[in-house]
Amino acid sequence: MLSWVLVGTIRTLALRRGVLDIPNARSSHVRPTPRLGGMGIVAAVVVPGVTVAAVAGLLTRELVVVLVLATAVSLVSLLDDLRGLPAVARLFVHLVTAVLAVSWLGPLDVVMPGVNADSVAGSALAHVVTVVWIAGFVNAFNFMDGTDGIAAGQALVAAAGWGLAGWWLNEPALVLVGAAVAAAAAGFLPHNWSPATIFMGDVGSAFLGFVLATLPLLANSPRPLLTALLPVWPFVFDTAITLARRARRRENLLSAHRSHLYQRLTQSGWPHARAAILYSSLALAGVGVSVPMATGVLRTPLPALTLLVAGSALLWILVAWQERHPKATLGAVSAGRSDHA
Repeated sequence: MLSWVLVGTIRTLALRRGVLDIPNARSSHVRPTPRLGGMGIVAAVVVPGVTVAAVAGLLTRELVVVLVLATAVSLVSLLDDLRGLPAVARLFVHLVTAVLAVSWLGPLDVVMPGVNADSVAGSALAHVVTVVWIAGFVNAFNFMDGTDGIAAGQALVAAAGWGLAGWWLNEPALVLVGAAVAAAAAGFLPHNWSPATIFMGDVGSAFLGFVLATLPLLANSPRPLLTALLPVWPFVFDTAITLARRARRRENLLSAHRSHLYQRLTQSGWPHARAAILYSSLALAGVGVSVPMATGVLRTPLPALTLLVAGSALLWILVAWQERHPKATLGAVSAGRSDHA
């Protein structure tokens, strides 16, 4: 409720002050739309989260680290929303906060053939991979926040999944942050559902990306990289395959574009709401495998690998088929937002 009220209030203020996302050649929307709705998400996670944790005696160092660093990332992104910052400067902040998170919370469990996880080399590899994972996913989440409801839907599903895993593992901090993020995303979603009346902006996407990437680090149990990836795998795959295609074409990877898989779906006639539901459903399938893995119920990675390979292939085939059979209702592209590199 707090998220819903705050986002509605921010929308009113943004309209009065002209803080709007103006459509351009690379936009997915056609009318000026208020932005900065992510400020409501940040406040609706941090304020109740810290308050409840303090009252319940759950205000641990780990929880404080995640929320403080995520808030710091969101404040830098707010500055970018208002005045603009170079992409290199934003990436530097993401890397620094990722290093701090891993230093204080420890890395994910990274298994590589021929590398002993308990060795110095194994520990160094785990730290580096986790830093790259956090900083990379912050940017991936920002890239993917380009159509109505898709980012909030992904955050709702993934955070709820981690909250469920935390409840199963008796990890109160994981339950608290997972529930707060899921609830804040749910409160934002009615404002952002197609046709969106407000966008979250980088202030919201960077915050959500950082929290979702670091949520696995709140677990005291084994935390494999695979379980961190599964709840958000559609965003990771879409970003990875899009960057690979752009690199192969020697395009500037930092420039704005409209070539993500979800953008190609909407450009070929899919309604924005359908694209958001598709990605949320794919994420839900990932949660269905990641929770049993995180809780130790599922001890083999085979279902996870099968889902990643089959799901990625099906998504790619769907996009290719849709582009060969575009619908006439291309006016469905009228909702959404611009993709920020």
